Amino acid sequence: MSETVVCVEDFRMRFGDLDVIKGLSFDVYQGETFGLLGSNGSGKTTTIRALLGIYQPSGGTLSVYGKPFEPGVSGALGYLPEERGLYKKEKVIDTMIYFGQLKGMTSAKARSWSLDYLKRVELDGKANTRLDKLSGGQQQKVQLGVTIMNDPRLLILDEPTKGFDPVNRRLLMDIIAERHQAGATIIMITHQMDEVERICDRILLLKDGVARAYGKVTDVQDEFGGTTIKVRIGSQLPQSPSYRVISDDGAGNIELQPLGVQPDEIIAELVQAGVRVQSFLPSRRSLDSIFVEVYGEAAQGE
Repeated sequence: MSETVVCVEDFRMRFGDLDVIKGLSFDVYQGETFGLLGSNGSGKTTTIRALLGIYQPSGGTLSVYGKPFEPGVSGALGYLPEERGLYKKEKVIDTMIYFGQLKGMTSAKARSWSLDYLKRVELDGKANTRLDKLSGGQQQKVQLGVTIMNDPRLLILDEPTKGFDPVNRRLLMDIIAERHQAGATIIMITHQMDEVERICDRILLLKDGVARAYGKVTDVQDEFGGTTIKVRIGSQLPQSPSYRVISDDGAGNIELQPLGVQPDEIIAELVQAGVRVQSFLPSRRSLDSIFVEVYGEAAQGE
């Protein structure tokens, strides 16, 4: 079995009379990409802050590489918080060199790395621009660069592509994938379920301080019904004990979950009932659909 990088055992956190985390346990293994998922208020940020020693847990243990996190090993860890923290009155290159030196790099190495990175993310013409003169997306690119400098073994990324257009989102996801291929362990907090399905090995769905699901992506999909059927119909869908409706957009596009029957039995039943079936596509249930079921429609865009 791979080395355990992060270990959380029976973690509990209470703020006053409010129990925010209630006996949470999970592991993150060397070299995997782990998705920590949940709606706002589910306890994700609280867990990360306790893991990094910002909060003192009310109970349980949290460790990084076998012991409680210490600032002295910060060079081995890159943390991208949802609330970005850059010195906005400083030039881009000066800020990146400063953070590189904090991570143990020489000034020359930090400068060379930073200029290469800025070229990669199409900001090479902004090296001497003050950060407050950049757009939010440009600042976010700089923040990610600061996070991955010095090739940290563990990356914790909180909504790394939030607010990005599809082109820049793909660029940043490619950079994250490169860090994974280089051997980094990645914990990613995101609401972009397509990203999770594409790059995460295992996930944890956290709701109200409790693990709602935990394991390999395919295992979680199986836990919530495995195969679903996306069907487009031109008439009314009859009720049936053979399936349940997961989603219905009101325009004939419906997602069904089989209940103890095979997809071919369902289409035969629909045809026999006189339903005008225009398309019928069995597939593994999407994480997006599972997220909506667990957290509700409103949480999807949080």
